[in-house]
Amino acid sequence: MKHQETETVTRGSKDRQMLEDPRRRRDKENSQEKVNQIQELADIYIKKNDPKEAVDLLKNAYGIALDKGHTLEAQKSVKRLDSLYAISGNTNASVQLYRDFLEKLPNLVSKDRSLVDNKILEDTEQRISQLEKEKELKDELIRKKNVFNYGLIGALILLTGLVVFIFRTLKKVQTKNKKIALQSLRREMNPHFIFNSLNSVNHFIATSNELEANQYLTKFSKLMRGVMENSTDDFIPFQQELDLLQNYLALEKTRFTDKFDYEIEVDESLNMHSLQVPGMLVQPFLENAIWHGLRYRTEKGFLKLSFEKNNQYLKIIIEDNGIGIEESKKQKTQHQKTREGRGMKNTLERIKLLNDLYKKDITCSVKDKENNSGVLVTIQINLI
Repeated sequence: MKHQETETVTRGSKDRQMLEDPRRRRDKENSQEKVNQIQELADIYIKKNDPKEAVDLLKNAYGIALDKGHTLEAQKSVKRLDSLYAISGNTNASVQLYRDFLEKLPNLVSKDRSLVDNKILEDTEQRISQLEKEKELKDELIRKKNVFNYGLIGALILLTGLVVFIFRTLKKVQTKNKKIALQSLRREMNPHFIFNSLNSVNHFIATSNELEANQYLTKFSKLMRGVMENSTDDFIPFQQELDLLQNYLALEKTRFTDKFDYEIEVDESLNMHSLQVPGMLVQPFLENAIWHGLRYRTEKGFLKLSFEKNNQYLKIIIEDNGIGIEESKKQKTQHQKTREGRGMKNTLERIKLLNDLYKKDITCSVKDKENNSGVLVTIQINLI
């Protein structure tokens, strides 16, 4: 029971204290305002040259300040009284006043909560000022860092743009060079073929066979004109390519009448006019079949050229029953072995350039048939 009563009393004391604290604060604020008003009134009397009334008022303000614990207000009253005593020459009163203030100052300071609050406020303001300075420094560092970062990003973007520009320029130059090389290879008819054609014309004229010579020259000029007309285009209509190859085989047939016959087969599903193919890409393979295979036969040989559609590819097959690749190499003279086949070399370079420029996925396969019974050439061109 006693414990409960003690707890009740304690709780009651705390409750009363909580109620009294706001009252004390209000009383202290009121007393502080009263002291300030008295000091202001004393100032008025000082201006009216009534120091006696001013001294009485300031003593009153000083007493209230001491009683209520207003250290700063008490100090102000002391300073003003000291000034009035100095004017009147009352030094003793001034000394006695300061002694009284110094004696009561420790007790006054201990009771004056506003001094602690002012110190906290001052420390807080200093801390806020310090934080603001730190923030300004931090913002300045961030700004400088951002300027550096933005400058670095700008430089990287500029460098990237320059690299892309250089890369694209080089790409364009490479593409242009490849097209020039491709155009040069297209225009370059095999000198060996032209030389032999002119020799054939000379042979016809020497044997007084003017009709054969005229017919051969007509076919030859037609072939040359067709090659030159299509020399500016990487791809030509399939019908034009077929006409050029037929004209070429007719020329070779005229030259080697008793050496071979030939046949051309075309898949009916192929569109002769809309289909585009590389011009004279097949001719060097036909020339090889005739000059290095069929003409060395003791009996008349046969050459077959066929065009088939295999899904998305155009499949070109060149098949002969000549002596074959290996046997042809054996029969070459030492001079022929040291010479490089320019026609085949140009053709393989053209295939590589066409694949690089147009992604046509052109493939070429050349191999001997079984039992050395000729050569099989297979070319595939992507039609998409």
